[in-house]
Amino acid sequence: LFAVIAILVFAGVGTYNGLVGKQQAVDASWAQVLNQYQRRADLVPNLVKTVEGSANFEKSTLENVVNARASVGRVTIDASKAPDEATLKKFQEAQGEFSSALQRLLVVSENYPDLKASAGFRDLQAQLEGTENRIAVERGRFNEVAKDYNTAIRKFPAALFAGLLGFHPKPYFQSDAGAEKAPEVKFDFGGKPAPATGQ
Repeated sequence: LFAVIAILVFAGVGTYNGLVGKQQAVDASWAQVLNQYQRRADLVPNLVKTVEGSANFEKSTLENVVNARASVGRVTIDASKAPDEATLKKFQEAQGEFSSALQRLLVVSENYPDLKASAGFRDLQAQLEGTENRIAVERGRFNEVAKDYNTAIRKFPAALFAGLLGFHPKPYFQSDAGAEKAPEVKFDFGGKPAPATGQ
């Protein structure tokens, strides 16, 4: 009987330690996600200053970016551990609004040749694009380690006591609404037929 109890204790301790390691991996991955979102937020003041210098730039577009950045800051997030599902949803919605505002700013900037020609603006645009890629990579990594953790707490024998010891499922980043639809591609040649391609 003593040997059976000892085996169960050792198995329980090993399982517990394994879950702690996986939980720490999720939290570390979450910190990296926040790090990239913060990098993007830190680029915005310089972007806004650069764009403001362009004559007659649409002020409402700039205000939308500034307001969206501020709304991201109002979502309370603990950087030391991955959030629950409700908090992640609010965070993702705020970040989505911020992304949309930035995209609108970059689209509107196409109407300002002097701004597009500015080396400072081009540099900031490239940094934003790189940051968006990093965000996507870190979100993917977060989902991978969250999947590993979620699988571990559902496997036997961890499933017997994971909930009792505070190991609860971690949420995943979801794709943005409408992301499943392919973008519609239209070529507008100003009413003229498309140029013929040489063979």
